[in-house]
Amino acid sequence: QVSLLVAFITVNSSQWTDYTAYSYFQIVALCDLVMILFFYIVHIFRIYRLLTCVSWPLAEFLHYLIGTILLLIASIVAASKSYNLTGLVAGATFGFLATILCVLSIWSSYKVSCITQSTGQYH
Repeated sequence: QVSLLVAFITVNSSQWTDYTAYSYFQIVALCDLVMILFFYIVHIFRIYRLLTCVSWPLAEFLHYLIGTILLLIASIVAASKSYNLTGLVAGATFGFLATILCVLSIWSSYKVSCITQSTGQYH
């Protein structure tokens, strides 16, 4: 979440050369930030216990999967349109870092949800 926030701030405070590329990057970063914050709030306040009709592991997995793909596309577009402007290059770099961290989060969620349930170990 911190890398997404840094990417959003660096792109927002830089001079843009291509409005569509960086507005797309900002929208994707901001939507990912909001959704990650939403899932943190769900876990912190244990809202998942109240709303049992929602499959929270599946919802979180789908969010991270779709968000990671969109963030990767946005980072590639931002990197290709940066024209050696340091703030925009930094934003694209932090976007790639956030993509890698989202992939690691998907993997860790998969390991915790699926592997521990299949072996019968509950914490």
